[in-house]
Amino acid sequence: MGRTDEFGDRGSAGGGTAQNEIMDYVPHFRREVQAFEAAARRAAAGGGAPPVPSCPGWSVADLTGHLAWVHRYVIHVVGERLAERPEETDPGHLRLPADITGWPLPERAPNRGPIPEGLIAWFAEGAAALASLFASRDPGERVWTWSREQTTGFWVRMQTIEAALHRWDAENALGAAQPVQAELAVDAVAQNFEVMAPARRARTQAPPGTGERYRFRRTDGPGDWTVCFTADDVRLDAGGGAPGDVELAGTASDLMLFLWGRLPADRLDAVHGDETVLGRYFTLVPPG
Repeated sequence: MGRTDEFGDRGSAGGGTAQNEIMDYVPHFRREVQAFEAAARRAAAGGGAPPVPSCPGWSVADLTGHLAWVHRYVIHVVGERLAERPEETDPGHLRLPADITGWPLPERAPNRGPIPEGLIAWFAEGAAALASLFASRDPGERVWTWSREQTTGFWVRMQTIEAALHRWDAENALGAAQPVQAELAVDAVAQNFEVMAPARRARTQAPPGTGERYRFRRTDGPGDWTVCFTADDVRLDAGGGAPGDVELAGTASDLMLFLWGRLPADRLDAVHGDETVLGRYFTLVPPG
């Protein structure tokens, strides 16, 4: 259950912005983890664990175990105010129940058997504990993270976005994916350019940019981002309406889901510009 994706990368990443000091993430986090639990229970009621198309090689059982593991890991880091990366091999912080019969094993993914009730309960308990911990801590408190931003606020923002993505993944596996709430999706688009894109480029040794410019325009409210790839830099012009070699327009949720590889470009409201440059985006920013 210790696989990592959006949660943990070993590359360097950019810091956060003033947005994560203004936005109240905890209500979003609570809503998303509760919706994830509901989706997991709907899947369990079907008698088996359906595959998750947006997370190849995983079932809803694997996804539940992964997100529950991440929550327990972050509880350990934030709860203990750790200043250095903890050992992932120490299972003590997971607080596993005595009976884990039938739980998904990462080495056997995709685990398609029934989703154990105990696994869902363990997820729900950890998610609720993490929400309470986030609500009780100063976002500026210093703790270890995999980013240059070494604060509790980084984890609050990161885990809220990850909860929304994986809630969408679980619902999508059931054919009933709901969009990400607009306020959170707008912040996630910015976070992708500020944190995730630089981290993924560093981790995968992506090729240098040659000046490619991508404009992302929100269609369901204010929001405009132009990102430029120059050598190893990811430069963001937020709100300036700067032109790009390619323009992609869509709702805040759809833009967020595109950037995380959940939706293809043809699911957006509009795409204009150089198709060659468009096709290069996920070479410049390899999927996590």
